[in-house]
Amino acid sequence: MSNRQRMADEELQVWAYRMEAKSPQDVLVLAVEHFAGSLVLASSFGAEDVVLIDMLHKLAPTIPVFYLDTNKHFPETYETRDKLQERYQTKFIQVLPEMTLAEQEKSHGDKLWETDPNLCCQIRKVEPLTRVLSGYDAWITGIRRDQAPTRANAKKVEWDDKFKLVKFNPLADWTMDQVWAYIHANDVPYNPLHDRHYPSIGCQVCTEPVQPGQDPRAGRWAGFDKTECGLHK
Repeated sequence: MSNRQRMADEELQVWAYRMEAKSPQDVLVLAVEHFAGSLVLASSFGAEDVVLIDMLHKLAPTIPVFYLDTNKHFPETYETRDKLQERYQTKFIQVLPEMTLAEQEKSHGDKLWETDPNLCCQIRKVEPLTRVLSGYDAWITGIRRDQAPTRANAKKVEWDDKFKLVKFNPLADWTMDQVWAYIHANDVPYNPLHDRHYPSIGCQVCTEPVQPGQDPRAGRWAGFDKTECGLHK
């Protein structure tokens, strides 16, 4: 199946129905069985993503993992990447924006993330993601339904109409407690910023710690009417 050829809605609905009560590992098995050779895992090295990296490594270690390198990540995020690569003896695919930070500043002004964060995300995240996903038929994400209202209806298997390929969300019905239980039980390396009140970690310039009682994504783009970078919407 070409990544430009949409799977039948009926087939995806059957898969989603079958997978709803299944474990994340079962969802990954389905993904690997049907798309091995044209399947990729997207990672930002957050808690959900390190869980999926560990699960996928145990199931199918040759499935590639990529990350969008905006050039504005926290040092801790890059350190987590390095620890994971060492732990699993692999190399993650670095996906860079076509525009450097200097070129972005020249075209759109200094600190675009402060004046137009949507455009900044488009340049440094959405366009690179569109480019990398064009080479695959399916991708795996760490989306969970209780992360944000915009993700509440995510299915474990669905068609991604924005990027035109099949999307697997193995952790869709997991809670944050389940994520951390898996991390601790399997001794998975994770971003130390999670221990400093950063439940959701993006670019350093657009991410703040979250206070007790706040929405887990309240630290992303604080001060803006923005809750998503455009990758899952």
